Amino acid sequence: MTDADPVRLYRTVRLIRRFEQRAVELVHGGQIVGGIHPYLGQEGIAAGVCAALGVDDVLAGTHRGHGHVLARGADPARMLAELCGRVTGLNAGRGGSMHAADLSIGVLGANAIVGASGAIITGAVWAHRRRGRDTVGVSFFGDGAVNEGMLLEAFNLAALWRVPVLFVCENNGYATTMPVAGAVAGSIAGRAAAFDIPAVQVDGQDPETVRVAASAAVDRMRAGGGPELIEARTYRFDVHHTFEHAVRLDYRPPDEVTRARTRDPVRIQGERLRDSDRAAVDAEVEATLDAAVRFALSSPEPDPADALTYLYASGLTARTGGGS
Repeated sequence: MTDADPVRLYRTVRLIRRFEQRAVELVHGGQIVGGIHPYLGQEGIAAGVCAALGVDDVLAGTHRGHGHVLARGADPARMLAELCGRVTGLNAGRGGSMHAADLSIGVLGANAIVGASGAIITGAVWAHRRRGRDTVGVSFFGDGAVNEGMLLEAFNLAALWRVPVLFVCENNGYATTMPVAGAVAGSIAGRAAAFDIPAVQVDGQDPETVRVAASAAVDRMRAGGGPELIEARTYRFDVHHTFEHAVRLDYRPPDEVTRARTRDPVRIQGERLRDSDRAAVDAEVEATLDAAVRFALSSPEPDPADALTYLYASGLTARTGGGS
């Protein structure tokens, strides 16, 4: 089921890169309220992992989750409308940047709770397996999540019950502003080893390297293996959150950022293509995102009268009146 087409892999990383850049522009323009956590620099991980998945597999992401949703195949126009809080968004404008989901393609949601994706995906895949399906799942999380009890509990349960979950740690070196060395005792791969979960470290800046590692893990899990962990070493090229564009936090040495930018996943994958193929993809992505911006900004905003719709899964409407 693995999609090994280098052109399609390049299209995914290019789409995520330009989507994020356009989204940052909309933040600065006031069309996206509250800001976003840009995925710039980490595109190769989402692209490589999602290229290894089958149509019935599931995933859950993080607060920095636009790339995961797009790599899985979500409509960029509806994703951008979601960020803009419009009713045409993936979640009718109610999820926003940190909670975007598309159940139709197995995206169970981005999540603002650090480490929560592990518990969500372990439970979801266990349920699918109980129904006799060969579903595998992916839990994306950052280096800051490896000390969270919820994630470690998910490791434990997935290992005990041999739930086929691929735990993908996007280790970009910082938990917000805290360097990994100041927060993580031991190693990230060692966390998995404590639960007898196989783990591998990969170059997260190379989309093809990630795809190969994820494909091998998914094949083993689908054949009956238990969970596995990939620690993808990466680097975010931009800020933790767009609020930093205004406050200018100073926690990363400028030369470190400059060095990291020399290993750009978009360039690395693009250099595997013919110039004509790369140019065609770039043009197609720009046209797609031009249309996405027009769609998002022309879509209606939610009616305040519907603010409590979807509050309950049962469809009940929340009580708005008084009462003793």
